[in-house]
Amino acid sequence: MSNVALWTRPAWNTDRFVRDFFGPATATEWAKGINPAVEVTKDGDDAVVRVDLPGVDVDKDVNVEVDKGRLVIRGERRDQRSEEAEGRKISEVRYGAFHRSFALPAHVTGEAVSASYDAGVLTVRVAGAHRGAEAHRVAIESK
Repeated sequence: MSNVALWTRPAWNTDRFVRDFFGPATATEWAKGINPAVEVTKDGDDAVVRVDLPGVDVDKDVNVEVDKGRLVIRGERRDQRSEEAEGRKISEVRYGAFHRSFALPAHVTGEAVSASYDAGVLTVRVAGAHRGAEAHRVAIESK
């Protein structure tokens, strides 16, 4: 009997595409910190990056900047509670530093980036990131 698959998963997935396209953090950075969930969407000509950061003090512990053509979001989720005081035995919450970096189009400057934080979600809007991103068909000449 042979193994025949009637259905297979696609060779790509959205998470991997986003990581590959926007440049993942190095393996060392992944290992030593946390990896907050990120959603990147298009809103008109703008790119909107949403980062799940519940329990993070964004005023003290998060930095958003444009550096060498990249949107860089870094920070730290700190554990403010002590195990002795709360009697914790199990914790699925990860604490530590995080770093996410996304390539920006050449025409985007730091002035085009704005950020806000509400209900545990950091929202970074990159105005005009998709401006001029329409495909242009090139005519092929026959010889």
